Amino acid sequence: MGGVTGTSTGTSADRPLRVALVGYGLAGSVFHAPLIAATEGLALDTVVTSNPERRAQARAEFPDVRFAVTTDELWARADELDLVVVASPNKTHVPVATAALEAGLAVVVDKPIAGAAAEARELAALADSRGLLLSVFQNRRWDNDFLTLRGLLAAGELGEVRRFESRFERWRPQLKGGWRESGDPAEIGGLLYDLGSHVVDQALTLFGPATLVYAESDLRRPGAETDDDTFIAVTHASGVRSHFHVSAVTPQLGPRFRVLGSEAGYVKYGLDPQEAALRDGERPAPGADWGQEPEELWGRIGAGDSPLTDGGRPVPTVPGDYPAYYAAVAAALRGTGENPVTAHEAAAALDVLEAARRSAAEGAAVKL
Repeated sequence: MGGVTGTSTGTSADRPLRVALVGYGLAGSVFHAPLIAATEGLALDTVVTSNPERRAQARAEFPDVRFAVTTDELWARADELDLVVVASPNKTHVPVATAALEAGLAVVVDKPIAGAAAEARELAALADSRGLLLSVFQNRRWDNDFLTLRGLLAAGELGEVRRFESRFERWRPQLKGGWRESGDPAEIGGLLYDLGSHVVDQALTLFGPATLVYAESDLRRPGAETDDDTFIAVTHASGVRSHFHVSAVTPQLGPRFRVLGSEAGYVKYGLDPQEAALRDGERPAPGADWGQEPEELWGRIGAGDSPLTDGGRPVPTVPGDYPAYYAAVAAALRGTGENPVTAHEAAAALDVLEAARRSAAEGAAVKL
């Protein structure tokens, strides 16, 4: 069994926790590997991939990393590992996470953890029964705009929030192909489960459980097999109404956030810069200006009738902090902190996504 569980520590505090990363595509190479390597107390031990080019890419950045062709090789030496990170295609998340937990290893799963909320809850029950950590990589809880908005809400700057508008829009009029755009339901592709996982998780984190879901979902691009333009409306038990737009066919992007309260509104354009930085090969390091954005991109808070004269005052954007996720995972594994994103939270988000899919198909709102 692995050296560390989610509830106790079976390893020396001065030894890094050994991490196996399953998958070295976009998620594995851009997000997980760099963040794992940058986290004090974690060591990237093994990468699982059968792709020679991806092996060469991983070896170039992490010369000491070991490789495996299949996950079965990991289970055979589970006592040499402490954590398995599942960054392989969506359809593999549940079987790989299940096998890792059954091998006695703590697990991080990239979002979405599963294609159905019931599967997420079964995984959570398995992890709980084994006393193992099961965490879901929802990095956008550490986006700069989300952290800034949480601060504004905590300070009561907006008054009573009434409406939360969140957009994750792109202009990608041509299909790229691959499993993310496959129409095969087993692949769990499409924007509803891709970008929708982010916006729904953020809203539930901020405003609590959902009670009603309505959605419109379309295939806009020629040859598209799964949704590339989706709208979701959520009513929260708290009374807040959330509206989400996730799209690959938006030629003019709307604000990332538009949050309307009884006293003021907050409007923020532009995506957090951390993904672009990671894609460009930049790496978080102590003392670096990681996650910072220029003043001209700051959001604004205020109230009034004219966008020209009542646009509000600029709000300094809190730096984004993706490294905080794996730092929290490391602390949870050592018994000094809490799981940053639980499978139960991920299941609640999947409840909303499943309801949205049903709503779009039936043309009617779905109660939760």
